[in-house]
Amino acid sequence: MNFQSDNAAGVRPDILAAVAAAAGPSANAYDADDWSQRLDAVFSDVFATACTVIPVSTGTAANALALAAMVPPYGAVVCHAEAHVNVDECGAPEFFSGGAKLLLCQGESAKLTPATVAAATAGQRDGYHQVRPAALSLTQATECGTVYSPGEVKALATLAKSRGWQVHMDGARFANAVASLGCAPADLTWRAGVDVLSLGAIKNGGMTAEALVIFDESLVEPIRFRRKRAGQMPSKGRFQAAQLLAYVEADQWLATAGAANAGAARLAAALGARVAFPVGANEVFVRLSPADAAALRAAGALFYDWGVPDDRLARLVVAWDTPADAIDAMIAAVDRLG
Repeated sequence: MNFQSDNAAGVRPDILAAVAAAAGPSANAYDADDWSQRLDAVFSDVFATACTVIPVSTGTAANALALAAMVPPYGAVVCHAEAHVNVDECGAPEFFSGGAKLLLCQGESAKLTPATVAAATAGQRDGYHQVRPAALSLTQATECGTVYSPGEVKALATLAKSRGWQVHMDGARFANAVASLGCAPADLTWRAGVDVLSLGAIKNGGMTAEALVIFDESLVEPIRFRRKRAGQMPSKGRFQAAQLLAYVEADQWLATAGAANAGAARLAAALGARVAFPVGANEVFVRLSPADAAALRAAGALFYDWGVPDDRLARLVVAWDTPADAIDAMIAAVDRLG
């Protein structure tokens, strides 16, 4: 009963097969291969608009490089206090931007609203004595497992654009959000005002490739240079490209995300009133007494405690390949708690 993280999940067989198929010796290097050359067209079809796709090896790299291209060293990124770029990236956005500041906002269930963004930035003055906000970063799905609707993204992006900011989306679990909402990928991105999406694949059956999906053409060149400077441009880029092409092929990315979401929904139903936040994707946050947490672990459940101890929060993550019998066993263990 392993519900620790979808980062530990397996790799989809079709993605492994795509990597093997790209293993021949005759291919050009540094994005000049056939697989890399197909990325823009394939993803432009998925997102129903022209876009540029730049592979990287981690979500942290995707987020940091995107934000560094948007924000000068004297600028700021507006984000939620619980955002991954603030809590779990070891200062990478600040480092790659040359020192830009993160301006932190609050919001229930790790979601920003126009009101909370306005409140957090109300004290920012014009002039040279304070950093100048230049980007808004949204996490989809959020760090509490909730999701932004297309309308919520658009409202936030409209506020950002009215202030001259660009909009970045950390989509480590973007597929889960799309599958949950049943909307088109375009509805949560460029149609709502997003300029760059850090598209996660590794959590959802990928292996070693994530994608920067760039809708604002002005950001393509600076991100390409920053990617190379950051050591994120492998000579054999066809292997990353092959993974990403297979990832979105025949909508498999949404099918695997939907399966993970369905497993999380089953767990949430069994946990009932213990669930701390609305379950919008594949994560379930629950409040457990120390005795209940110990009982679940004694039954064989693996999960992370979350937040500060006084919150008594635990995070359960269902991956694309979590066995159904593991979910059944966890539900049975929860039922025994009473």
